[in-house]
Amino acid sequence: MEIKKTILDKVNEWLTPTFDNETHEAIKEMMTSSPKELEESFYKNLEFGTGGMRGIMGVGTNRINKYTLGKNTQGLSDYMHQVFASPVRSSTSSAGKDLKVVIAYDCRHNSNTLAKVVADVFSANGIHVYLFSDLRPTPELSFALKYLKCQAGIVLTASHNPPEYNGYKVYWEDGGQLVPPQDEAIIKMIEALRYDEIKFEANEKLIEYIDDAIDDAFVKSSIENASFDTSAAAKDDLNIVFTSLHGTSIKSVPQTLAQAGYTNVHIVPEQAVPNGDFPTVKSPNPEEPEALAMATALAEKLNADIVVGTDPDCDRLGVAVRNNEGKMTLLNGNQTMVLMTAFLLEQWKKAGKINGKQFVGSTIVSTPMMQELASGYGVECKVGLTGFKWIAKMIKDFSELQFIGGGEESFGYMVGDAVRDKDAVAATLLICEVAAQAKANGSSVYKELQNLYVDFGFYKEHLVSLTKKGIEGLAEINQMMIDLRSNPLKEIAGERVVMVEDYQSSVAKNLFTGEEETMHIPKSDVLIYYTEDGAKIAARPSGTEPKIKFYVSVNAPLDAVENASAVEAILDEKIKNIIAALGVK
Repeated sequence: MEIKKTILDKVNEWLTPTFDNETHEAIKEMMTSSPKELEESFYKNLEFGTGGMRGIMGVGTNRINKYTLGKNTQGLSDYMHQVFASPVRSSTSSAGKDLKVVIAYDCRHNSNTLAKVVADVFSANGIHVYLFSDLRPTPELSFALKYLKCQAGIVLTASHNPPEYNGYKVYWEDGGQLVPPQDEAIIKMIEALRYDEIKFEANEKLIEYIDDAIDDAFVKSSIENASFDTSAAAKDDLNIVFTSLHGTSIKSVPQTLAQAGYTNVHIVPEQAVPNGDFPTVKSPNPEEPEALAMATALAEKLNADIVVGTDPDCDRLGVAVRNNEGKMTLLNGNQTMVLMTAFLLEQWKKAGKINGKQFVGSTIVSTPMMQELASGYGVECKVGLTGFKWIAKMIKDFSELQFIGGGEESFGYMVGDAVRDKDAVAATLLICEVAAQAKANGSSVYKELQNLYVDFGFYKEHLVSLTKKGIEGLAEINQMMIDLRSNPLKEIAGERVVMVEDYQSSVAKNLFTGEEETMHIPKSDVLIYYTEDGAKIAARPSGTEPKIKFYVSVNAPLDAVENASAVEAILDEKIKNIIAALGVK
């Protein structure tokens, strides 16, 4: 196949002495045996998305390797020197002190070596580095950043992506991930760099390894934020099955549950050892029922009440509980988010702490039930773009308000603000608190969810995710969004569309009246349709994976728990009809 000149120019740059012999040999091998792979490796630069930068490991500008991450780190180092040398500083910053970063990494192949490369570049730029001595959960990185009063933090992870992936997440001094305008400014500095400007020679005196002291503080903080007067007897009585899915949560979740007083915890042994190949699952994603199959099988054997599984970097959690017939049922991310938020709100209410100066957080593609729930407790529900960096930004932007908790549909939740990212450590403890108290009161997690549907409406969601890999896949995803904008849907499954929100143009249009309203939220490639019967359908290309996602939410009133099955059947049929009308599977 013929390779474009722009790609060949990049390839030839990577064949210069700036790059090592191993890189040269890998490129030459692709040139002769796999020109398609060569094109995929160089046709673009890896970009920062919703959850940082993720990509396949290998050589090239579109791959995760020492040079792409080195360039990122050099640009970030330059930006830090520029920003923190400025007399104009935020009130939370540490003016006059040495620059400090903290680095963590997960169980993926090459994560430890890539983390050391990143540490080397920071230290070569005169920045003090705290480097975890072994793999750690992503939420612990966010916690450690604030605990150690660093200006920035990095975690090497690709979350739940396949084994060939790795990634690079950047956190700022508030503990949250980068958001505009900082991300844009840093990207410009990175893009302006030449590869021969990267400082790879480490100053080992500036690299300090950290471990137990931070672990202990993190576990203590998780317990303080996610424990709510559950009796010792209730904790002993709750039968828990937990799986780390070969990931980092094995470092924190069992310890947190044990120190919080949960004694009846069973870990899936085949999945307890960290392993970047994730050998027992097709995908280490707790959103997928198959990922929790071994855990639910163990739960059936042990007659467990609840199953919790976390993704490789321990920021997402999947939860399965027994339904009214006693069968283990996987909850979706919206359901666990609603359950945990309702529980937190009830605890705050009991403690007399709700006074109109609190809020919970959610995202534009998550269940609208969050707004109904918050309203019922007299607190505000702030809704942002997809990604916990936007919820972290809410905490910073609305510092006059107390943040109770928040989540998104993709199985992530954040309890309080000690960690400014989704946190499966505290969330695992919190959902166990929900389950333990429900069981002690003669109820169950499933029944508590149904009671919420009676109080606030039965909301049901479904996600369709289409994978489109490579150059052609990206073009196909882009064309799908262009078509949706060029020919906006007027009707979906027999229901007229009332409102269309286009987050790329920041315009919400009422299709009945023709009125348009400007949305004051950062631009994003998202379209949301609202139908006259209350359905919500969102289309959004993923910011971290080669996918386009369609989010469907429908709802109906529920007058009694006994009628839940009948109402759910109606909602399932609505979802089925909407998906058919969209032409996606």
